Amino acid sequence: MKRLLAGLAIAGTIFSNAYAQTHKPTIVLVHGAFADASSWNGVIDILENDGYPVVAVANPLRGVGNDAEYVADILSSIESAIVVVGHSYGGSVISEAASDNAKVKALVYVSAFAPEAGETAAGLAGKFAGSTLGPAIAPPVSLSGGGKDLYIQQDKFHDQFAADLSNAEAKLMAATQRPIAEAALSETQTKAAWKNIPSWFIYGDEDKNIPPEALAFMAGRAHARETVVVKGASHVVMVSNPKPVAELIENAAEAE
Repeated sequence: MKRLLAGLAIAGTIFSNAYAQTHKPTIVLVHGAFADASSWNGVIDILENDGYPVVAVANPLRGVGNDAEYVADILSSIESAIVVVGHSYGGSVISEAASDNAKVKALVYVSAFAPEAGETAAGLAGKFAGSTLGPAIAPPVSLSGGGKDLYIQQDKFHDQFAADLSNAEAKLMAATQRPIAEAALSETQTKAAWKNIPSWFIYGDEDKNIPPEALAFMAGRAHARETVVVKGASHVVMVSNPKPVAELIENAAEAE
């Protein structure tokens, strides 16, 4: 029995040492409005093949404070170092959620908002010309508990949200889109994690939801370690171009 226990102790030490040498940060992916966690599928395939543990969060899309609290709870449950990735409105959420977590080593903004405290997603989207999202929104759905939900009109979804995807892909995404609470887009940001956590940015130059000029402004203001602009990519650059998105995430994960 003593030999068995000693052997297990040695094996445990070897495993711990090997784990410490090979362990990689956990990648936490946070989707934005009018999408769901499946929008990360292509990126997840690449990251997992490269040995990264991945969590794709089901963002509630109810409001920055509410959603950030939910994501922060998930981040607190992870023991390893973390790279947090946000798409679109998910950028507002991660900027709030990651601010007080010492395990978060990097932030990656994918066609995403990176607001300053006091700003709103709607305000940033309107700061520069180019967004055509407003006319593409369907009549708001009134909720029995108060407030309204927003969807993109299904017949406008392809051109507005995912112009570089096939008709079939865009049609499926339009039917399965997750609504965002109308109030969420005008909720004031209270924290800006990118001020003290290194950030990386990637977006398409054909984004119709958030003007590319606004995305460039936010990346510059955050002093991004690296900014990648994907030629011809739509707002869902992670769906149409998963490889450069995954590469940027891995760059952030490997950075010192």
